[in-house]
Amino acid sequence: MNWSEHAIARAISLQTLARKCVVLVDNCNWTGHECDVLAVTNDLRIIDVEVKISRADLKADAKKGKWWHEFVSGSETVQTKWGGSYQRTRYDKKPVVHPRKVWKHYYALPQEIWKPELLDCLPSKASGVLLLREQRNSHTPLAVHVERRAKPAIDAFRLKPEQVMDIARLANLRMWEAYRREEAARLQRTTREAA
Repeated sequence: MNWSEHAIARAISLQTLARKCVVLVDNCNWTGHECDVLAVTNDLRIIDVEVKISRADLKADAKKGKWWHEFVSGSETVQTKWGGSYQRTRYDKKPVVHPRKVWKHYYALPQEIWKPELLDCLPSKASGVLLLREQRNSHTPLAVHVERRAKPAIDAFRLKPEQVMDIARLANLRMWEAYRREEAARLQRTTREAA
């Protein structure tokens, strides 16, 4: 199969998250970091799903800023070449178990690229893994299997109603934009066929 992020995200959204969530948004930065699928659960918590279509992409994810907490570790005096000096802030970082604002985090990827040793490459032992494979079913052509359940962030806050409305508004705008793109593509096909 020719895997795409959109096909995987759609399968995860419709099969795994739809019954547990009040709103789903693709390619969303609401948490401060990019989520391929941001889901708001019925009890108003965030599930972040990262879609990966290659092993290299999965391994590279550990370098993303969402997996690190950067903090000021001190300052130092720096001499300039003109004889002056200034104070420069030193930063350090430490790994985090869950991205900011996220209750649960999952990776979703094709089953054919998965190897159990890839668990060691994940930036957090709390992240879950969802594997997808093709199946012969016209209603659900991709089957989703939970390889490893995500461990929830115990201290993850619940969203306030106005925050949920903000995310729902974004999902609504994305839906109408998708309809616009679909209509533009249909008109372009019709124009080509008429020519």
